[in-house]
Amino acid sequence: MSRSISWPAADYREVVRRAALWLVFLAPIFFGTYGAANWLASLRPSVPSLAFGWERHIPFVAWTIIPYWSIDLLYAIALFINDSPKQVGRLARRYLTAQLVAVSCFIALPLQATFVRPETGGLPGFMFDLLGGFDKPFNQAPSLHIALLVIIWDHLRGRFSGAARIAWHVWCLLIGLSVLTTWQHHVIDIPTGALLGLFALWLWPDGASPAANFRLTRNGTARRLAIYYCTGALFCLGAAIVTTFISGAGLLYVWPALALAIVAFGYAGAGAAIFQKDGEGHLHLSSWWLLLPYRLVVRLNIWAWTRRLPAAVLVRDGVYLGRFPQPHELAAYASVLDMTGELPRIATPNTTWRAFPALDLLPIQAAVMNEAALLLEELRQRGPVLVCCALGFQRSASVVACWLVRRGLAADGAEAARIIASSGRRVHLTPQTLAAVAEASR
Repeated sequence: MSRSISWPAADYREVVRRAALWLVFLAPIFFGTYGAANWLASLRPSVPSLAFGWERHIPFVAWTIIPYWSIDLLYAIALFINDSPKQVGRLARRYLTAQLVAVSCFIALPLQATFVRPETGGLPGFMFDLLGGFDKPFNQAPSLHIALLVIIWDHLRGRFSGAARIAWHVWCLLIGLSVLTTWQHHVIDIPTGALLGLFALWLWPDGASPAANFRLTRNGTARRLAIYYCTGALFCLGAAIVTTFISGAGLLYVWPALALAIVAFGYAGAGAAIFQKDGEGHLHLSSWWLLLPYRLVVRLNIWAWTRRLPAAVLVRDGVYLGRFPQPHELAAYASVLDMTGELPRIATPNTTWRAFPALDLLPIQAAVMNEAALLLEELRQRGPVLVCCALGFQRSASVVACWLVRRGLAADGAEAARIIASSGRRVHLTPQTLAAVAEASR
């Protein structure tokens, strides 16, 4: 372990007590729901299978049942390796989320493994016989084994360093491969299981859950965008259902469906918290992967709208306004003030990066705009600053407009917009945004 655990005795006892209670609660749920899903699938006259033809070349490696089984031990141990009772609860909720979602999928769309394992002796043979008494071949996609692996790997990876950290990654890789080499799962079960694990991490992050401060929006634009993204999610989900039995890869449509559903949830009222982006522009691992399909479309949209425009323009006094930068463009700036929620920072050792995550096409709250404008003035004094959002048309432009008014370079937001336009950058500041600029400037 890279860091020692030195709790007061009372805190240690509370962590152990909470972990034990959660384990007592989770164990019967795990075995009960898993077994019930198997039983319900066994009652069906036929249960389909999703496997690629080339999967028959995957070798059966009997000894990999050992890392395969180790996930059960790690499941229990991880509950006791926590710094506080709060962390115990968070991990347990991740387990519970993965379990309930996976079992719901097993009941709604049961799938079965088609490979017949050869006779195996010794310890591996005993472990396979023991597994066969409980684990029937119906609970396939998403792989609960992989979902739990993602959760446990993320929970413990920060507690190791050096050789121990490498060993942890290697062992987790063996666990992941073992679902194939023990012939317990088909290939399509792995990415779907990984998505489920990442979703559990996203829903229960280290900080507040994205759903914690959800308030149904009253903004008409936000409601429309939520409906658009929700429609896109349903379309992708429909494509997954229609194409799944044509090709097992059809299940991968679930990925963009989930990404669009999360974005729709953000516009419906959860806000930029869905992106899980911190003040220095870093995205949480789960958000980075879950929303990757959405971000790829964002990147394409940036290229389509700004390919014939300058990357950034000088507005006043070392303040530049532009689209989200490319890595090679950062050498020109001492700092970047990033207003996107959806895009991660670019790793650079020589540029200060500060972020105020915000949803696209919606006005920034006046308090946030004011804080960003104050920080912009501070950063400007250290050298050239790039203020950016995805396109550089709205979110970043509103902050620059607020900064211009606060410095007395513009009488109001409308004049600030004209100053920005005269610098060579077209912007789109709505009446709502101009009102927020006026409020923030005061």
